[in-house]
Amino acid sequence: ENIEVWTDMLQNMKSRGLKQVELFLSDGVVGMKTALARTYPKAHFQRCLVHVMRNICAKVRVDDREKIMNEFKQVHQQTNKEEATAVLHDFYTKWGKVYSHVIRSLKDIEPDLLVFYNYPKQIRASIYSTNMIESFNNVIKRKAKPKAECPTEQSLDAFIGIQAMSYNDRNFNRIHKGFGQVQ
Repeated sequence: ENIEVWTDMLQNMKSRGLKQVELFLSDGVVGMKTALARTYPKAHFQRCLVHVMRNICAKVRVDDREKIMNEFKQVHQQTNKEEATAVLHDFYTKWGKVYSHVIRSLKDIEPDLLVFYNYPKQIRASIYSTNMIESFNNVIKRKAKPKAECPTEQSLDAFIGIQAMSYNDRNFNRIHKGFGQVQ
């Protein structure tokens, strides 16, 4: 994972017809934000809050995890960006002395934490985490598990392509939570 790999991937998508990206949601993969800025400079970048919470949990004492998570979850439960920013800064103040390394990391990515507040309230819950794509990835994993191996890279591509088309067919008429209200 690096800027060049992600830039190549995004350039490939652009060459196949993806003209513009409104919002790109990602975990903390190295170089993705820079690659996105190079390829789709108008795109907004949102850091997956579920991944951020997992990272926080991994860096704090077990005894503090539940309390810290309950407080951090308040960030994405506010009615607007200003309130969320205030909650986040209160979080920094409260935990900064005990977990300065965690707070420093959060401050570094703060511009990417609250982007979802720029979108309609009805869809915010769908766009602050990568849960939708991870759900799809789990479908692929579940279907691939019975297959011991694919004889060629092309057969793997075909298998994944068929799974993606099948998933699309099953969910074609489904409108994800909130999106129907903001069409």
